Amino acid sequence: MTKTYNNKGVCSRSVTFDIAEDGTVTNVSFLGGCNGNLKGVAALAEGQKAQDIINRCKGIICGMKSTSCPDQFAKALEMALEEI
Repeated sequence: MTKTYNNKGVCSRSVTFDIAEDGTVTNVSFLGGCNGNLKGVAALAEGQKAQDIINRCKGIICGMKSTSCPDQFAKALEMALEEI
């Protein structure tokens, strides 16, 4: 199932990804934000279990912000897991 989450409080506008019934994440892409860094996050997440990504990314902050693109991705994954 393909999901798109509109990010809040960060430079990237959204994150889109596919999540399988077993929680495997593929086809991650961010719209906006730090292009190279977010391509890296997407590449590292490819084929990983959503819960593993959440465990690694949840709570990461960016500068003086209370969140980050990886943290927003973790929140999106948490919501997606609730729907499976």
